[in-house]
Amino acid sequence: MLAQSDYVVLLLPATAETANFIDAERLSHMKPTAWLLNFGRGHLIDDAALIAAAGAKKIGGAILDVFRQEPLPATHPFWTSEGIIVLPHIGGGHPKRDQVVARLFVDNLGRFLDGKPLRETVDRAAGY
Repeated sequence: MLAQSDYVVLLLPATAETANFIDAERLSHMKPTAWLLNFGRGHLIDDAALIAAAGAKKIGGAILDVFRQEPLPATHPFWTSEGIIVLPHIGGGHPKRDQVVARLFVDNLGRFLDGKPLRETVDRAAGY
């Protein structure tokens, strides 16, 4: 699928299985015109492999909204690497986010008080 994609969008959670999910091997399967977009978690990408692939023009480039360390340190190579665009972690914003979260909270409070199962709970075993 990587070899056929013009855009690869990462929206994965941070788990042991997703660490460095996009590594040199996977990057090597992407088209030289393809863009990698990470809006999931920073640890999904092998930073050094991405910098090398973008610098050598093995991929079209990358747009990154999340990083291993946030805020991204001023000395991190992503800031100056050719083909890498850094965003200020704005990908999750939605104009009605606060309303949706407030409704979920009120609903879950009622469920909790009534002894019913909660909605949208975290599965700690899965890691998300």
